Amino acid sequence: MPRVALVTYDPRPEPSKDRDLPVLRAALEAAGAEADAVCWDDPDADWASYDLAVIRSTWDYSWRAAEFTAWTERCGKLTRLANPAAVVRWNTDKRYLGELAAAGVPTVPTRYLAPGGPEGAAGLPGDHEYVVKPTSGAGARYAARYTPERREAAEAHLARMHAEGLTAMVQPYMRSIDTGGERALQFFGGRLLHASRKRAVLAPGTAFDADKVAHPGLEPWTPTPAELAVAGRALAAVPDASELLYARVDLVDGDDGEPRVMELELVEPNLFLFLHPGSLPAVVAAILAAAVTP
Repeated sequence: MPRVALVTYDPRPEPSKDRDLPVLRAALEAAGAEADAVCWDDPDADWASYDLAVIRSTWDYSWRAAEFTAWTERCGKLTRLANPAAVVRWNTDKRYLGELAAAGVPTVPTRYLAPGGPEGAAGLPGDHEYVVKPTSGAGARYAARYTPERREAAEAHLARMHAEGLTAMVQPYMRSIDTGGERALQFFGGRLLHASRKRAVLAPGTAFDADKVAHPGLEPWTPTPAELAVAGRALAAVPDASELLYARVDLVDGDDGEPRVMELELVEPNLFLFLHPGSLPAVVAAILAAAVTP
């Protein structure tokens, strides 16, 4: 009987927001596995006792990125970790978008402003709407959109991030999100699992430190051939791509109407199984196969 750890986090005092975790655990057990939900930072967790540890909802990692990546290194030496530690380390810093762009993958144009860097606030655009967010972040944490008229607010946002040692990424606001939304193509076990679409997350004037709904208006989506092609190119550019168990490619349209990669989620992407219950058997099969692979 394979033993699988579904790796999560402790959100107390709030309840867990991972709606898929209990469903996935029950399905794995029904398929003959022993499945446990284990917090990644549990000091008593015996990772070596598992055949496979699958990172599922470690949704506090971006606050503790160095600690989390160190844990992946330790865990990966004790059991098989999906996704592997090297992939996780690469994906926790969104400067990977620059590597994808250099490999010819269509991406959202991105500029990086590091603390103490030469550009400082001068790196903020003055002629178009844009987004500022950290290179290590999730759920729109510390993200906001600005028009040139709100430069003072953007500068304060940037200063706050730099004071906390965070590198900022600056991207043009992709106006197509307001009409076509953002599409998430979910892959599991090397195959397309399903796709979803959501509305814009960042409303005009919303403060960077305000709470945001991470997946507004989520609905099933049928990906276009162009979206599938861009997603395939992005995944092919990932270091050690053959080691991926799961991946989510988030796409938006550029001004030319062609899809571009907004983010590549290889750490703990929400599977949205509550929206796509028919995908559960494929996820279970892929996890069980990974658990028994030498």
